[in-house]
Amino acid sequence: MSNKSSNTKKSKNTWKNIFKFLSPFYKNFIFLMLLMSSMAFIEAKFPLMTRRLIDDYIETKDLSNINMYILGYSVLIFLSTIVTKLFFMVSGRLEVETSYLFRHKGFEKLQKLSFSYYDKTALGWIMSRITSDVNRISETISWGLLDLFWGAFMMIIITFNMFRINVKLSLLTLSVVPLLVISSLYFQRKMIKTSRNVRKINSQITAAYSEGINGAITSKTLVLEEYNLNAFKILTRNMKNKSINSAMLSAIYLPIVLTLSSLGMAFALYYGGYSVSKNIISIGTIVLFINYSVLFFEPVREIARVFAELQVATASAERILELINEPLEIKDTKNIIDIYGDNFNPKKENWEKIKGDIEFENVSFYYNKEESILENFNLKIKSGQKIALVGETGSGKSTIVNLACRFYEPTKGKVLIDDVDYKKRSQLWLHSNIGYVLQTPHLFSGTIRENIRYGNLNASEDEMINAAKLANAYNFIQKLEKKWDTEVGEGGNLLSTGEKQLISFARAIIANPKIFILDEATSSIDAETEEIIQNAIQKILKGRTSFIVAHRLSTIKNADRILVLKKGKVIEDGTHTELMDYKGHYYNLYTNQFIEEKRSIVLSS
Repeated sequence: MSNKSSNTKKSKNTWKNIFKFLSPFYKNFIFLMLLMSSMAFIEAKFPLMTRRLIDDYIETKDLSNINMYILGYSVLIFLSTIVTKLFFMVSGRLEVETSYLFRHKGFEKLQKLSFSYYDKTALGWIMSRITSDVNRISETISWGLLDLFWGAFMMIIITFNMFRINVKLSLLTLSVVPLLVISSLYFQRKMIKTSRNVRKINSQITAAYSEGINGAITSKTLVLEEYNLNAFKILTRNMKNKSINSAMLSAIYLPIVLTLSSLGMAFALYYGGYSVSKNIISIGTIVLFINYSVLFFEPVREIARVFAELQVATASAERILELINEPLEIKDTKNIIDIYGDNFNPKKENWEKIKGDIEFENVSFYYNKEESILENFNLKIKSGQKIALVGETGSGKSTIVNLACRFYEPTKGKVLIDDVDYKKRSQLWLHSNIGYVLQTPHLFSGTIRENIRYGNLNASEDEMINAAKLANAYNFIQKLEKKWDTEVGEGGNLLSTGEKQLISFARAIIANPKIFILDEATSSIDAETEEIIQNAIQKILKGRTSFIVAHRLSTIKNADRILVLKKGKVIEDGTHTELMDYKGHYYNLYTNQFIEEKRSIVLSS
């Protein structure tokens, strides 16, 4: 298949799929089309009224029935005003509602997508689709496509009236239309290609903005300002060049349309003037054709403008659909959803109570096929056990945790929760029973109260206070001027790292999870705060199955089992005492770290 037919087919399928999403607004579209056809009919009536005024009143100088003419003309103006007002009201509302629909669909899909999607997708890519692409497509749907319909209907009515009045004059006036069609088809292919390139680079620029802002501190500490600026200049220069190409195509296309339409009007004027001089047609008729020439080619020019915008909108529509139709790598089967519900409509009455037994049964996993992380991995954990995971970077610690939480799924083998393959339960059932505390805690804009309650939106005030006390966060909160109503700022930047960490603990606790994950939860805080958190951990993890991924080995001495990992294999398994007595890999790691910590204390004193 040629590139031309392939692109045309792709564009048609894109708009076909877009309109599937717009089925709730079909009544609005039908109403707007009726308004536009009415508007076109009324506008096409005015030149006929002008012809009648010239031939029946001005030429004959008989004004006996002029009042009826004035009344008819006034009615047309009144109807035109009403139709125009209704069009702007309904079309404006349609723009807002379609924009809301696509943003809602896009954000809903973002809630469903698994970790792997965010691993490989830049934030700027996502933001560009949810913002500028949605704006472009909603504007095109609510205004551009309707202008297209109005233009087409207007041209049909005018063509019918022209041929009804004078066929030869009509053929001369419309003789340029085939050239308009050919040029439009040619420029369509060119403009949609450049539009896709512009939108793609726009995403890259948005991503660069996002990275530049989020990594501002790192850039300054590494003195990367000039490097970042040069990299950004390359992107923006590329954007400028592609945008200029796109603008030039539009700049060439629109004058061609104007020139051809002017030729059509010139033909009508030339032949019409000749016909009037020979008394073949009346003065009113030539005025009618001149007015119709203007009216006919006005929608042609409007269609050309919309046509150019449509190419850009097509690129935006493709990108929106790409997000909305992104396949889910982790999803529940229909049977599971029927029983347990989904993330947005859970059927909690059917959820089994979780105990916390976890088993990895011949599990294999890779992020990419060339690099396997786990091979036939087996591990059995009893409910309530505290499991510490130790090993060098890339040994599989985080992978085991993410698989246990079903943030990823095994490529082979099974993960069992309470002796049942967790694929036979809903994702939300498992995730609702997991408390996860990260190395770098993320808080949402809002108050401390709101952030703690994100762990359980139905929690009472007493439950929130108890969770804060259990996490040892209560004391520092009481010292704040606004206490629970203290704003945490974007990402929690108004609080210290330790304070954010304590709140994230409270947020995890308030959900009362049976499985708890601590992923390097104390590695980025000071010794005093770490001691507070360690005391909290002892209380929090009691009776819960827990995984502790820790860099500081002194923080895991009380774990029920310490698993030492190397290249996805458990090379040592036991308590702190047992592994120290064994004097293997763990013993070496612990003693070396202990010596380093003591050396640091001596040097800093």
